[in-house]
Amino acid sequence: MKQLLTFVKKEFWHVLRDRRTLLILLGMPVVQILLFGFALSTEVKNTKIAILNQDKSQNSIELISKINANQYFGIDKNLRSTDEAEDAFKGGKIKMILVIPAQFSQDIISGKKAQLQLITDGTDLNLANQIYNFMSNIIMDFYGQKTFSPNSGVQPEIRMLYNPQLKGAPNFVPGVMAFILLIICVLMTAIAIVREKESGTMEILLVSPMKPYIIILAKAIPYFILSMIILISILILSVTVLNLPIKGNLFLLFGISIIFIITNFLIGIIISILTNTQQTAMLISLIGTMLPTLMLSGFMFPVENMPIPLQIVGNVIPAKWYYEIVKNIMIKGTGLEVVWKHVLVLFGMMIFLFLVAVKKFKIRLE
Repeated sequence: MKQLLTFVKKEFWHVLRDRRTLLILLGMPVVQILLFGFALSTEVKNTKIAILNQDKSQNSIELISKINANQYFGIDKNLRSTDEAEDAFKGGKIKMILVIPAQFSQDIISGKKAQLQLITDGTDLNLANQIYNFMSNIIMDFYGQKTFSPNSGVQPEIRMLYNPQLKGAPNFVPGVMAFILLIICVLMTAIAIVREKESGTMEILLVSPMKPYIIILAKAIPYFILSMIILISILILSVTVLNLPIKGNLFLLFGISIIFIITNFLIGIIISILTNTQQTAMLISLIGTMLPTLMLSGFMFPVENMPIPLQIVGNVIPAKWYYEIVKNIMIKGTGLEVVWKHVLVLFGMMIFLFLVAVKKFKIRLE
């Protein structure tokens, strides 16, 4: 224990001495949360649209007022003719044009199917689909029914469970947690151990009487504490800045996060054992862990839409399981009875990687 504490103290001095890296690590969660929360949000908010009102009736004016009062859209232009539509899109500010035909009010009064034209900018297909769906819901609300069919008396009610305001935070906060912890645990641990090789101090460790697991623990403990501080800061920012409450058990979330952190530490240790330079360790960490986490974990793209081979590869990524667990606990408020399979897979990965890390380190000692 005395050897372990001495080694851990040395590692803490290494971490604290590099002020720039420490500032980046501590500032990264704040920057990521603020960027995804306010700058990179996928929410439809204050989208500029144009209106071509050929009807000029009270009904069309009321519809325009309803659209303008909504937080999702802001009317930037009132067009005089259809010839101005293309010029409005070329300006880059307008994302949709709503065309209200001359017979709009007459069709509503007579009970006919009132026609409206929604023209969207298809250069950004995802945004075009989003604003189309939002605008359609506003128009349906105006009609008092959720269908254009004049023969249907059905009025379905649409509810978005767990995210009724359609905010982006419930989707990206679990992903940001997984990604930042991955960066710190894998990349920084791998570089820290390889740095010992490059400086020549690893030779001293190899001939020392310390056991392999003591060296591994001593290297991991400082970054483990740093990871827990960052995890707490992410959760505090999510609750206070983004108004995203933690609906599930906080202790369960921390317990599973510890398993995920240790798993990533072990990946970083294995990378450091197999490499001899910091550049190589950084490259392998970026290509082998961070890119698959972004692309295949479900954070950026739905796993269900991927080909079967990529889904199989995604199952090997620890961040995929952690991302699903955090979504269930934080957003849905579920407990261990729902996520126990994911936890078991993550725990199994941790045990397997620990055995591989100790075995590889023993080989280097021999």
